[in-house]
Amino acid sequence: MNDKLKAFERLLTIMDELREKCPWDKKQTIESLMHLTIEETYELVDAIIDDSKTDIKKELGDILLHIVFYAKIASETNEFNIADVINSLCEKLIFRHPHVFGDVKVKDDEEVKTNWENLKIKEGNKSVLAGVPKSLPSLVKAHRIQDKVRSVGFDWDERSQIWEKIKEELLEFEVEIENQDHEKMEAEFGDLLFSMVNAARLYDIDPEIALERTNKKFIKRFKYLEENTMKKGQSLQSMTLDEMNVIWEEAKKRD
Repeated sequence: MNDKLKAFERLLTIMDELREKCPWDKKQTIESLMHLTIEETYELVDAIIDDSKTDIKKELGDILLHIVFYAKIASETNEFNIADVINSLCEKLIFRHPHVFGDVKVKDDEEVKTNWENLKIKEGNKSVLAGVPKSLPSLVKAHRIQDKVRSVGFDWDERSQIWEKIKEELLEFEVEIENQDHEKMEAEFGDLLFSMVNAARLYDIDPEIALERTNKKFIKRFKYLEENTMKKGQSLQSMTLDEMNVIWEEAKKRD
């Protein structure tokens, strides 16, 4: 424990010095750091998807730096400091885990999640969806919305029921394609995507991670296609789709 406290104290001391002596660090505000924090969070997600423990450690450090940085800036105007941040978190964790710090009994993790949402309502949230950030990417937001409403029982009785819903949404999308009504096509495609995210949730698949892995796989295969096309002295623009598919299949076999 002493080693951990010393490490955290060292970080706070470094942050104090940076804020006092570094021109860039002195200039930063809570608002100016915001986009950098988002970037660092996505870099952490990349490291997790790549399963690189070294990079995960590095990116966690970067995010921790931002937390300390925000607290340092706020402390300069006596709004709050890092101790306030940590103590507020501790109090919230204790309040929302009465099965650990109190005498409440739970049978599984699902009941923990249900109790968590009920406690948030007691804290002043008027809706179980109040905690879903508006700025979340749409795919992540859809998954979070569905997970939230599940905690209060708004969910399918059997997860296999989702497939009929997906078929229904696909048919409705196809109808609007035939009608060539772009606004309705967009609406039905959104419904179809929302249902697909629901299926991912029901089968314990993170849709964001699943799609990102497919993105990475596609990029790797397409780069193989580009590289091998150049080796043959050809360009993609001059090749037929069938010719490209031959190299594409080679890339798939390499995977």
